[in-house]
Amino acid sequence: MFSSVSSGTLFGMSVYPVQVEADMSDGMPMFELVGYLAGEVKEARERVRTALRNSGYRLPPKRITVNLSPADRRKKGTSFDLPIAVALLKAMEALPDHCTDGMMITGELSLSGHVKGVRGVLAMVMEAKRNGFRRCIVPMQNVREGSVVQGIEVYGVCSLAQTAALLKGNEFPVIQEIPEEEPENEGKDVRYDFADIRGQKVLKRALEIAVSGNHNILLIGPPGAGKSMAAGCLPGILPCLTKEERMEVTKIYSIAGMLSGTGLVTARPFISPHHSVSAQALAGNGASPGLVSLAHRGVLFLDELPEFNRAALEIMRQPLEEKEIRISRVNGNYVYPADFMLAAAMNPCKCGYYPDLSRCRCSDTQIGAYLSRISRPLLDRIDICVEASRIRMKELKSQKREETSEKVQQRVEAVRNLQRERLKESNIFCNGAMGQKDIARYCILGKSEERLMESAYDRLGLTVRAYHKILRVSRTIADMDGEERIREKHLCEAIGYREIAGIF
Repeated sequence: MFSSVSSGTLFGMSVYPVQVEADMSDGMPMFELVGYLAGEVKEARERVRTALRNSGYRLPPKRITVNLSPADRRKKGTSFDLPIAVALLKAMEALPDHCTDGMMITGELSLSGHVKGVRGVLAMVMEAKRNGFRRCIVPMQNVREGSVVQGIEVYGVCSLAQTAALLKGNEFPVIQEIPEEEPENEGKDVRYDFADIRGQKVLKRALEIAVSGNHNILLIGPPGAGKSMAAGCLPGILPCLTKEERMEVTKIYSIAGMLSGTGLVTARPFISPHHSVSAQALAGNGASPGLVSLAHRGVLFLDELPEFNRAALEIMRQPLEEKEIRISRVNGNYVYPADFMLAAAMNPCKCGYYPDLSRCRCSDTQIGAYLSRISRPLLDRIDICVEASRIRMKELKSQKREETSEKVQQRVEAVRNLQRERLKESNIFCNGAMGQKDIARYCILGKSEERLMESAYDRLGLTVRAYHKILRVSRTIADMDGEERIREKHLCEAIGYREIAGIF
């Protein structure tokens, strides 16, 4: 007898529908899986056979063929265990023939028959809704992430026996609604507060500008100046994720298998890899997203920037410009979103004390070699460069109460809302994402401002990209000051952020 069950397979950020077909016929007893399968899918044969037996079902001594269609697309992962088992039960007539109509099923089986969680359930449920399915059966471990999709019924199951009982009755229980909104600060990785940082007014100002407009920032200074601590304050001042952004981030983490039974991700990601990280770990391997994608809609912080592998740093040139990363593999091309704010920190030389000649022991050649570890094209993609100076004893002992991250975050939220409203026609949410048309429309300069930019362009030898970045940062500074037009003071501050330490 023939039966069929709908499921799906991940391919990057996409899900392709897969039809699990089972056929039982007379002939020499055997159990064969076909359909261009990866090793873990082929192993499903033994998992399913044992899970069925331990759930009270025995496969008949017949010729059993299970096909995962379409056969020209490679199937990976363990999510086909449960749909294969259900297809076999239908072929054995242990389940009604039409019990899975309009339904997508996914899940891994243990030998005992328990259903285990799988990656990418949110993406699968979204694809199921897009293709007109009415219901989804998913592992109980993944039911929270699947239930955030509106307009489709999602049922969590703990075992194969429970799945069979559910399908036999053909009466599905009432779904307990999961709250759409969760506490805004839940899950925030707040390491430090702005109030913990003594002095460093210029550094704090630059960080607020960077977050307000989603601009890339580079912190330069001697050891112990507070660069890493300042970057650790970023999660506390990042604006809250919008509902659409939550869905985007949650989908990525679902595909990466990093949700651990939670619903929507509520806090912007803050990813801080060690400097020994490989290029593949940053970019991803195709089947799974890399760190640049896990930082989507959040911050990627690279401490000790020159110590990173050159190949790993060059990987970021494409996502910094295009807000996505493309990975080419033998079995296809993968595209993952990678719209993050880059924050980086570094010493100005190998010993860390340049330009303090009383402490620096590096020669000009050594300083040049150290800075040359970062390529010009990568530096050109950084909007703001700011110096973290050594904290004076007077500032260290000061009892003056510093401004908290909460107050800064409120200002950032207000500026982001202003930008989102202004740029909604362009379908972008911040000044850092403005294209040339948006810059021409919203970064209009007066005559004196034009002369200032012309002078800076020639004096600093700016590239076209750097010129546009100065205008974007100027627009953000003007927004923070409540100004409708960009003034000279806004341009001067933005230009100054490209001159620090002589790097730009």
